[in-house]
Amino acid sequence: MINETAPGLPDDPADSLPPAAQVELAGTAWEELPHFCTGRHGVPDTPDILGAVLAKAPARRVRAVGDLYRLLLNQARVFPATAPAALVVARLVDDPRTLAEDRWERRAGRRPLRAELLNWLASFADIARLDVEDGVGAAQDLAAARAARPVLHNRIAEFCEDDDRLVKEAALAATALLLADPALTSSVPRYAPAVRTILAVSADSYYRWIARERLVAWGEDVTGLLAAEREHRAALDRAHALADDPFGEGQEQAIRWLKEQPEDTAAPERLGRRCEDRTARAQAAPHEPAPEPPVADPGSEPGYLGPWRIAREEERAEWAFTPYVGVGPLRFGMTLREITGALGEEPAVLTHSRHGEDQQLNCADFARSGIRALFEEDCLGCVAVDALAGPQVRLDGAPLTGCLPSHVEDWLVRRTTMPSGSLTYSPAADPVLADLGLAIRSQRAGDVVLSRPLFLLHSWLDLWHSLPSEEWNYS
Repeated sequence: MINETAPGLPDDPADSLPPAAQVELAGTAWEELPHFCTGRHGVPDTPDILGAVLAKAPARRVRAVGDLYRLLLNQARVFPATAPAALVVARLVDDPRTLAEDRWERRAGRRPLRAELLNWLASFADIARLDVEDGVGAAQDLAAARAARPVLHNRIAEFCEDDDRLVKEAALAATALLLADPALTSSVPRYAPAVRTILAVSADSYYRWIARERLVAWGEDVTGLLAAEREHRAALDRAHALADDPFGEGQEQAIRWLKEQPEDTAAPERLGRRCEDRTARAQAAPHEPAPEPPVADPGSEPGYLGPWRIAREEERAEWAFTPYVGVGPLRFGMTLREITGALGEEPAVLTHSRHGEDQQLNCADFARSGIRALFEEDCLGCVAVDALAGPQVRLDGAPLTGCLPSHVEDWLVRRTTMPSGSLTYSPAADPVLADLGLAIRSQRAGDVVLSRPLFLLHSWLDLWHSLPSEEWNYS
């Protein structure tokens, strides 16, 4: 079902939050504490995000939690609003409304909102234990994050013994990372046993990593845990190799074994795991010539109205994009109604898919704007820009729309030194850059092909499994 809540309407105002959270919210000068995109068109301010976390509409809750990551922990950094927001989030965790379950952008499977808020606090704590040199934010913002750790620990400690396994594991993960605060060192003996017996054997690989890393920091022996992790990964690798070999013996047995394994619920972007994943992209080495930026196709001659007409530069709208936040007037998490309002036009084509008795929206084509909106559970997760008629979206001033795809790819790959693992390719050889939430596909324009940029959420980076057939068959 599509959420028909119009953008900007506070159907769940901040005064619906628990009294303690309202006091925390009202006592903070948010206008002096920007987040990653404060002041940009269509991007909510921090109080609006926090006020929507306990919204009645599931889609608003999911979007609000996504905004906590995208705007307050963007690229594993803290901002002036991050620490005060964490203190408010910790006031929400014990509210009965956080027992509602849903699917969240950063985790696999369904889980209570309470568990996902604790996961966000764990990500916050993971970043707070690092240093400014790691690229995690300004010194004063990092100091504020560290100062909040004892308060956060006191507010979430009770959930380390929760009856819900997902809540308990998330609380233990957050607590283990908060205990990096020297003021909390005396609490380590209380939690270390649970970290070893519960967190270290979780189905979530990020939790297991937290457990091993923290136990080592606490001076404990993790030899057995490391051996078990190596054996587990080796068994998975062997099973996947057998399952992918149609001529080998044991394929069916391997497939059955893999299906029996618990799903790894670790977030696609595991905040804090490697310092190089958090640092800003380094500039190209000085001895290498700067790559030539791509050049957009000049467009069709005036008067040409054929099916392959390419819009000229002056005809294209100019859009900016912020990785994992949005592009142009569109923000990830929007509903169809909100997108229609932002673009000022109705979709020319809507396509749906059926899942059991439910019908889900796949994509919506907006002909005048030249974009395709792709959805997951009726919320915007990907924007594809038409190469022939779509807006010109630029990165560092260079065009991404309507260029030769090979030129765009070469410029993206060579312009900077990317973090390890950021660049991947789809089975169709489309380059996908995880640090930008960007993929470059090719689109036919008569006898040539031009670049069709896709702007994605983390859960859409695996193009082969994420994009519907309508996008793969687009020409």
